[in-house]
Amino acid sequence: MTTFAPIPIADKQLLLTKLCEQCDDAIFILDENLRYLSVNASYELIIGYSESFLLGRPLGVYAADFLSEEERGVLAQITNQLDNSGFYESDFSMANRYGEILQCHITYRKVAIEAKTYYIGLIRDMSSAAKDRKQLTHLLNYDQLTGLPNRKVFLSQTSDLLLDSYQEVIIVRLNIDRYRSLASLLGPDGINHLIKSFVARLKALELGCLRCFSHFGGDDFALLFECHDANMVRHQLDKLMQMCERPFSIDKDTKTDANIYCHISVGVSYFPQNDTELTGLLTKAEKALHYVKQQGGDDICWYNAAIEEATAGSLQLEAELREATTAGQFIPYYQPKFDLTTGHITGFEALVRWQHPTRGLLKPAHFINAILTHKLSFELFSQMAKKIAAQLAIWQQQGFYQHICINADAAEFSHPDFFEMVSSLLVEYGISAHQLHIEVTESSLIQRHDNVKKQLALLKDLGICIALDDFGTGYASLSYLQEYPFDFIKVDKSFISNIESDRTQYAIVKAILDLAAALDMQVVAEGIETEAQRDRLLAMGCQYGQGYWFGKPVPAEVATDMLIKQSTTK
Repeated sequence: MTTFAPIPIADKQLLLTKLCEQCDDAIFILDENLRYLSVNASYELIIGYSESFLLGRPLGVYAADFLSEEERGVLAQITNQLDNSGFYESDFSMANRYGEILQCHITYRKVAIEAKTYYIGLIRDMSSAAKDRKQLTHLLNYDQLTGLPNRKVFLSQTSDLLLDSYQEVIIVRLNIDRYRSLASLLGPDGINHLIKSFVARLKALELGCLRCFSHFGGDDFALLFECHDANMVRHQLDKLMQMCERPFSIDKDTKTDANIYCHISVGVSYFPQNDTELTGLLTKAEKALHYVKQQGGDDICWYNAAIEEATAGSLQLEAELREATTAGQFIPYYQPKFDLTTGHITGFEALVRWQHPTRGLLKPAHFINAILTHKLSFELFSQMAKKIAAQLAIWQQQGFYQHICINADAAEFSHPDFFEMVSSLLVEYGISAHQLHIEVTESSLIQRHDNVKKQLALLKDLGICIALDDFGTGYASLSYLQEYPFDFIKVDKSFISNIESDRTQYAIVKAILDLAAALDMQVVAEGIETEAQRDRLLAMGCQYGQGYWFGKPVPAEVATDMLIKQSTTK
């Protein structure tokens, strides 16, 4: 069995001495009067004095007469505890020779050797750890983009205020309208710049009675007010809305250097009238915010009981809409399009109707906004497209080859199954691609520019005709004609209403007709309601039109009768 000899005392003392000299922690030895006897290199580095300077000097470096009252008190406390227990430990801040404040942990031990008393001190520099803790605390409690308190801090401050306040406490929740569209337009740097500019401008308002301005992330903010009368906050919020009427300037390094208008939706609740608990107040402020957004945004809503009824109605409507998509309750009505020269029907525009089981036939005004809100656009489009394709197949068997036009918006184009669904209809129902037309609104081109362009190109390759709906009502129609492969331009009815007497309307429509001819595109005039309007358009060279003078939207069987009647009178 192997035996081990102990380390010689001399070697052991030498090893321990070297360990102390090379230790990362600062070590020093004091005599019984707390005067320096020895320090290691780490102590020299931390405190900023050499060992030769420190030897013989008191622990505070200078005589007690030169120390502050606080420093003398600390020395007395250390001495008393060492005398009583032989050990002292504490966290403290220490200024070194260079004026730096170090966060340290110090321990003292009292050691007696051959009737002599020594004090051994060890100092560990905790400044880095303290700094890390401070940074971590900041990360956990403040938004990194804006430097504002986050949701956790806001809830904590609100909870404390509700416990202590004898005044009214107002919670304000606000979102930036069209945030996703702005983020897509501006890119990451641009949207961050906009958020920081928005925060800076709101801070500059110096809103009265404001206790906390918090950033929950993205476009999501909260304000906490405390005042004698909640109506005082109404004036502050009016200032906030007025602030948003001025445009925000975006850096030229972003995707756009245009001015941006940053409108907001605001929901408000207040203690004690709306609720007495934090959770209830926050929930009601968020319900008020959601209500504003449902109404189109750019407004303020103070919570009231009617919001609950509206919310319940919205939930009921959503449930009914989802049932309608499953049960096939959406049906197309067909508005005929005519050749203005011959008076023959060339096709139909399909307009959605909801055959509600209890409320009867509903027009889009009763449900289309809810369809968009609840993201049911693609389900609606798919149901309509299948019924339209089936109707085209029926007409084709009857010898009718008129086209049907269906409207598509951004939500449909952005769906990953859009193209596959449309192309499969041609095969499934055996219809020709040119019989299916798709109308695109300008809003679709603005919101999903790149994706829409790709989808339109694929549809065009199939042979499907593409029309630009409501031409002239947007701000960039001419650029769209250059970028997209349109077959038809539909002139909005607002340019047709007084075309027989209004020189401006006449000039606009004539310019559109000339432009379309130069681009090999056809023009369809919408909203023709009188014979005079039809005659004027025909004289101008417009070939196609639709409107109530020709016929209102009708169900499939009536549209079929119109085609049969037309075929028998040729």
